[in-house]
Amino acid sequence: MDFIHLLKVIVLGMFEGLTEFAPVSSTGHMILVDEMWLHSSEFLGESVANTFKVVVQLGSILAVVVLFKDRFASLLGFKEGEARVKLKLGQVLVGLLPATILGIALEDYIDGYLFTVETVMIGLALGAVLMIVADFISPKAPIAQTVDQMTYQQAFLIGLVQCFSLWPGFSRSGSTISAGVMFGMSHRSAADFTFIMAVPIMLGASCLSLYKNIEFFSLNALPLFAAGFISAFIFAFLSIQFFLRLINKIKLIPFAIYRLILVGVIYMLYV
Repeated sequence: MDFIHLLKVIVLGMFEGLTEFAPVSSTGHMILVDEMWLHSSEFLGESVANTFKVVVQLGSILAVVVLFKDRFASLLGFKEGEARVKLKLGQVLVGLLPATILGIALEDYIDGYLFTVETVMIGLALGAVLMIVADFISPKAPIAQTVDQMTYQQAFLIGLVQCFSLWPGFSRSGSTISAGVMFGMSHRSAADFTFIMAVPIMLGASCLSLYKNIEFFSLNALPLFAAGFISAFIFAFLSIQFFLRLINKIKLIPFAIYRLILVGVIYMLYV
């Protein structure tokens, strides 16, 4: 196994873990880092590289499961919840429904036409605008200070706005956190709900993609897959903890500004 190739997949895993759950678009970063420097398709082959990106995403998902293990145990009935204010599994399902239905309906179109540098730049910019608007119109005293206080109506509205994240570059967490704060949640409670919702929707999409590309899975590439998976898990684990401690203090505008800067960098490099 080539050390340089090993280092490259670790870096890819690092960027996946650091950006998957922050509202900055992991897709935009993967395009920038992979196409500018790593060129994973050159040493893995394009089909294997696509499978690799699915596998490293599973590492990020595992980090959320570990960090929110008590919450998931409670949602699935393995742990007794307190009380009437606890987040319900039904709220998570209501939040997932709109984007799931639309994603299934538009899957071929999205995969065939929207994964380009230009469309990702558009998604990054529009997502940044949504985040800025969300911070400006969010109520000063959120109704739901914790995720346990959210309503089914808030869950559904967040689910509707999450449909924007089907456009590559828009960012799942950017759209859902923005929606949460616009509809009366604190930034932290909206982020908690975003991460909880991310697990089933990302797990389903990743497993489906892995199933479709399983023929390209190679035992020779297993060490590289494992290194990327572990890297994504470690960096996602650390970044989620850092993000959750920070989000109520700095809110969304700094992330929106960063996204607009990223659009400029991608434009100068690729357009």
